[in-house]
Amino acid sequence: MIHSFRTYFSGIILAGSLLLPSGRSLARTAPAMAPAVPLTLNQVVDRLIAENIQRSNMLQGYQSRRTYTVEYKGFFCDLHAAMVADLQYTAPDTKKFTIVSESGPRLLVNHILEKLVRVETESQVWKNRKALLPNRQNYNFFNLVYQPASNGCSYILSVDPVVPNKLLYRGRIWVNDHDFAICRIEGYPSRTPSFWITSGNLVHTYSKIGQFWFSKEDKSVSTMRLGGTATLTIEYGDYKIQSGPPQGDIVAPLNAPPRPPKK
Repeated sequence: MIHSFRTYFSGIILAGSLLLPSGRSLARTAPAMAPAVPLTLNQVVDRLIAENIQRSNMLQGYQSRRTYTVEYKGFFCDLHAAMVADLQYTAPDTKKFTIVSESGPRLLVNHILEKLVRVETESQVWKNRKALLPNRQNYNFFNLVYQPASNGCSYILSVDPVVPNKLLYRGRIWVNDHDFAICRIEGYPSRTPSFWITSGNLVHTYSKIGQFWFSKEDKSVSTMRLGGTATLTIEYGDYKIQSGPPQGDIVAPLNAPPRPPKK
């Protein structure tokens, strides 16, 4: 069962962390005003993809602190483990983690929390990352809804993987109508990652810090076939950011639309 936790959580975090450059990165130096008339589905997706490329290319590096907690509640036992880690990201594809503290059963710490760090470090390689980006090669986008929101996260889109993959998800994304960054993700794995898991869901939220959208919190909950639930929560904070002029299409999705001309 611990192996199933590891598989499920590693998949969710791998997918989530590879989406982060699209949601957290730098907004335009001179951002355009939000449209007076809601855009069409294709227009929103085009802007999402194009803006993500530019923002990711402007992100040179950042530091942050993460707090991981995992809980299992079942018929026979309740387990809890936690880990605090500092992250140093250097563009285009290097993440270095430093573990600050750990607590709880070593089985959970070693096989779930530390495993997540190793998977995310490996996932930064472009050949792994490109298969999980939110673009038309990986996802179908449909059911656009426009609901004006005070935080600007007014576009809600349904997403479904082009090819079922336990590292991709089905669900909804919220897109900011000013920066065209992902504000929130709600969904579940497009394919059950393990026989031991009967269902699962995830919620990933972002917050804007200055001109950037960074991860704020992840929460993944899975129901186990033999009973009980497993919950993983990751809280993000203490961001220190480095940015600069675009360095080329470092993380450009395949067949992405042309970058809008500079004004």
